[in-house]
Amino acid sequence: MYPEYLVAPMREELTNVGFKELKSAPEVDAALQSGGTALVVVNSVCGCAAANARPGVRMAVSHSKKPQHLLTVFAGMEKDAVDQARAHMLPFPPSSPAIALFKDGKLVHMIERHQIEGRSADLIADNLTAAFDQYC
Repeated sequence: MYPEYLVAPMREELTNVGFKELKSAPEVDAALQSGGTALVVVNSVCGCAAANARPGVRMAVSHSKKPQHLLTVFAGMEKDAVDQARAHMLPFPPSSPAIALFKDGKLVHMIERHQIEGRSADLIADNLTAAFDQYC
């Protein structure tokens, strides 16, 4: 685990734009079983999360169409919540950061770390808004 003072600003980058933090496996299950559309961000301390993933996600959720539920778990912190979120993202292997869109509890769009690294926040936002237009 990382010191909370280190990750707090990284958490706030998402919670300040409406994301709800999930800190336990039951919270993850309940959130994804609540119906509708849900965006789940596996947040991370890595550089590609800071430079690409979080800024791209923040841009995307300002789009006119967006998921009903904005959710996040933090890799390296709340292990049970992260493991449960990743279980819902199968067959994709664990990665962080990662961004998953669910509709009625089913995974419909996934962005893995290798699709985040080296791509601009704008490209990530474009990818997500296209998925929002299709599924939300």
